[in-house]
Amino acid sequence: MTDHRAVPLPDGLESLVLVVDDEPELCRALDKLLTRNGFRVITAGDGEEALRRLRQDEVHLVITDLVMPKMGGLDLLKAGRVISPHTEFVVISGHGTIEAAVDAMKLGAYDFVEKPFTTAITLKTVRQALERQRLQAENLELRRRLEEIQGTHDIIGRSDVMHQAMETARQVATSTATVLLTGESGTGKEVFADAIHRWSDRNRKPLVKVSCAALPETLLEAELFGYEQGAFTGAVGRRTGRFEMADGGTLFLDEVGEMSSTTQVKLLRVLQEGTFERLGSSDTRAVDVRLLAATNADLTRKVADGSFREDLFYRLNVINVELPPLRTRGEDVILLANFFLQVYAQKNGKELSGFTRQAVEALSRHSWPGNVRELENCIERCVVLSKGPFVDADVLPPTVLAGKSRFEQVTIPVGTPLRQAEMQLIEATLRSTDGDKDTAARILGITARTIYRKLK
Repeated sequence: MTDHRAVPLPDGLESLVLVVDDEPELCRALDKLLTRNGFRVITAGDGEEALRRLRQDEVHLVITDLVMPKMGGLDLLKAGRVISPHTEFVVISGHGTIEAAVDAMKLGAYDFVEKPFTTAITLKTVRQALERQRLQAENLELRRRLEEIQGTHDIIGRSDVMHQAMETARQVATSTATVLLTGESGTGKEVFADAIHRWSDRNRKPLVKVSCAALPETLLEAELFGYEQGAFTGAVGRRTGRFEMADGGTLFLDEVGEMSSTTQVKLLRVLQEGTFERLGSSDTRAVDVRLLAATNADLTRKVADGSFREDLFYRLNVINVELPPLRTRGEDVILLANFFLQVYAQKNGKELSGFTRQAVEALSRHSWPGNVRELENCIERCVVLSKGPFVDADVLPPTVLAGKSRFEQVTIPVGTPLRQAEMQLIEATLRSTDGDKDTAARILGITARTIYRKLK
């Protein structure tokens, strides 16, 4: 191998490389080269010793010779992937054949490199193999978190603001109190309504949903309260309203701020007395319905300008659950992105393992004015356009790529001790992510565990 000036990797110390070769000179050369470039390196003289090291250490990459005594490179590859399935393998050989290269790739090797090879080829292959290993490990961890979250409910989020909203929703779920879900469009108000009903004692009865903004005044009243034959033009038969359908269960009124003043009066009566009449009938009907309402409008302002009844507002706003916008949920963005990636990859019959570092950085710095709905549409687009196993930044929408970085600039003078420079960078990144260590770790290309350790 010809040597040249080494360029250290910023995350090299997090990567453990196992070099396996029966030629001590080659082991020493690779050890020296990789160590100089910031990697941790261990060596083994044959396949059996390599398997022992794989059992003992958390190895990220194995570089193994093809032909060795006791156990060859392909046999090591087979056994090693069983012991450590998330470790990447690169096979090297001075007697390379097309058949051997094909066999190695079929067994899951990242690459097959023929001797002699240059320093540039070695470092490029090692970096690319470790990048794939890092991406796969990171996305496996995200999937594990998703499985934990989905095991208890359908609301995806680990941020403090989401935990607070979920705790409030859980507390009120078992009560009979009316709940008003507020927040920007696309923040997940309907998802919360589903969860509150599911967590409540009424979950064996139906959850009936009505969008107040989707229907004109006359049709909304008919939908809510039902009608008798001949109640209005086109009423050719009797129709059961949504309140009756939800009897014993829950009624969810979405965009309740768009309701007309006439319908507001009738809704207020149902909330106060638990009774109503169908359109075209004088018979009073009683129902037992738990009401959930949602709006992205400022109802206090609507009350002030007279477009929303003050008494109805207080009836609806017994418990208010404010859903946070996605821009305040930094650590949830990539978690949600991976969830949608799985959903749309399955729908489109594609196998996608996750996101590249560049894609993660772009997704993390975008402000998401359309909230979770915008993120979902973005990921669906990425799934359709992606060609490789990982979603790269080039398939993200231009609006996401154009987003300005919310990370501050850090100036580190030449001569600053490496440890001090490292801490400055970590602390600045944590400030930019509002203390979110998982997001900061992804941006820096290290593990959250490393951030905890260095801060400690």
